[in-house]
Amino acid sequence: MATPLRSNSRLSTAMERTGQWVFSQEIPTDVIVEVGEANFNLHKFMLVAKSNYIRKLIMETNEADLTRINLSEIPGGPEIFEKAAKFCYGVNFEITVHNVAALRCAAEYLQMTDKYCDNNLAGRTEDFLSQVALSSLSAVVVVLKSCEDLLPMAEELKIVQRCIDVASARACNEASFPCRTPPNWWTEELSILDVELFGRIIGAMKQRGAKPLTIATALITYAERWLRDLVRDHSGNGIKCSEPIDSDLRIQQRELLESIVQLLPAEKAAFPIHFLCCLLRCAIFLKASSACKNEVEKRISLILEHVTVDDLLVLSFTYDGERLFDLDSVRRIISGFVEKEKSMAVFNGGDFREVSSSAMQRVAKTVDAYLAEIATVVELSISKFNGIANLVPKGSRKVEDDLYRAIDIYLKSHPNLDEIEREKVCSSMDPLKLSYEARVHASQNKRLPVQIVLHALYYDQLKLRSGGADDRNQPDAVTTRNQLQADVSLVKENEALRTELLKMKMYISDMQKNNQTGTSSKSIGTRKPTFFSSMSKTLGKLNPFRHGSKDTSHIDDNLGVDVTKPRRRRFSIS
Repeated sequence: MATPLRSNSRLSTAMERTGQWVFSQEIPTDVIVEVGEANFNLHKFMLVAKSNYIRKLIMETNEADLTRINLSEIPGGPEIFEKAAKFCYGVNFEITVHNVAALRCAAEYLQMTDKYCDNNLAGRTEDFLSQVALSSLSAVVVVLKSCEDLLPMAEELKIVQRCIDVASARACNEASFPCRTPPNWWTEELSILDVELFGRIIGAMKQRGAKPLTIATALITYAERWLRDLVRDHSGNGIKCSEPIDSDLRIQQRELLESIVQLLPAEKAAFPIHFLCCLLRCAIFLKASSACKNEVEKRISLILEHVTVDDLLVLSFTYDGERLFDLDSVRRIISGFVEKEKSMAVFNGGDFREVSSSAMQRVAKTVDAYLAEIATVVELSISKFNGIANLVPKGSRKVEDDLYRAIDIYLKSHPNLDEIEREKVCSSMDPLKLSYEARVHASQNKRLPVQIVLHALYYDQLKLRSGGADDRNQPDAVTTRNQLQADVSLVKENEALRTELLKMKMYISDMQKNNQTGTSSKSIGTRKPTFFSSMSKTLGKLNPFRHGSKDTSHIDDNLGVDVTKPRRRRFSIS
């Protein structure tokens, strides 16, 4: 009878029945078989009849009477040895998909083969494998799962490879011609496997010509099963990741994630971009290898035109939604997409400096909306804000109202910025590309720096001065850029000239007051040139209208004075 080594361990009902059957033969047991913590009191002659391994142990021992055998290394442990012992005693037991692989390995370990004894345990298990276990995908997956604890013997007996071949073939068939509902039921079946065995099935499916979308479906199901909290939590307000990043769980998750990324098919657009964003956030959080993160980033950048603001926010915030992630990944993704668009523009004969494809315009609107969402984060620096905004080519934003909204939100959320810092924030925006409504709002926005307000006001003033109609239906002001820039420069020069004249006037006035008393006591005669007269002459030379406005009616025509009309110059002091 089998007895436990520890008092708190219990034998199974089947083991008790085996012991009762052994004692019912009224033949004393003569050997104790130790398997782990369990002891089995058995008969040598019953074991030797089926097991060549036990026969060799008894024959080759140096002891006069071998009474104890240790078989703790037998595949499957005490439960499987119990069934092998029953087979030796001729007791019926059930072979199932859950234990057939272990029984086959145990039969090999005990050398219970047909070569030693006809119709032995090895032959019985082989028949079950070929006729039952390998007949359906569900059964194959269960057998393969049981092989995880039977390596390397299960590999040496070709059980694993046979299961992989059958599983990959049936999975490809189910993906092309589903016979059950839901159609992707087979992905759930495969997802119970260890990542190594799962990866071998995926590799076999690729060799059989499985479509990239089929492979992607299986990988998504697998990732959501084993990284459930990290991949499925998309809200940003879910789990509290209290587990240390260097814990055994996180290390195991990191290795699993890197293995999944290595299994991604070569087809870059096979996965939904939302899943890729969740996968990348998981990689950032788990501190995965650079190769792992770069691979996911490249895949996202190639299909960035399908991205939404929520997808980018998935990358930007921690799982509890309280902290801002490092935005370097977002910058690399956008930069990679822009480089791809530039390459396509050059290939199509366009100008890489003006990327304005429909895909680029969609990405520009998404990026501006994304900036508006993260602008409220206090720790977001100006350099990081502008770094993302400036990645989008200028030609991709026909109207910059969305960018203006993001800048306004940033200024509102960071009220302590000085004038120079606010100008830096606004440097990524072109005020001449604002719509009429946005310019009206900007002209009354006290958060904007003065320069931006002047640009908005001056544009509308120019439209009115030139008799142009309201541009509500024509928001694009790029066509008048050169003229506006020239006029703005002229306004600045006129302002500087006016300031200098005002300073000179004040200086002369002070000089007159100081010299008024002294000049009244002097005799009126031939006076020497004074500072005032010299300065008057200088100011006269500065008069831009001295040639065009001089009265020439008293000048004799015969004096030879050249009074031809001077070249017109444009001066404006406003």
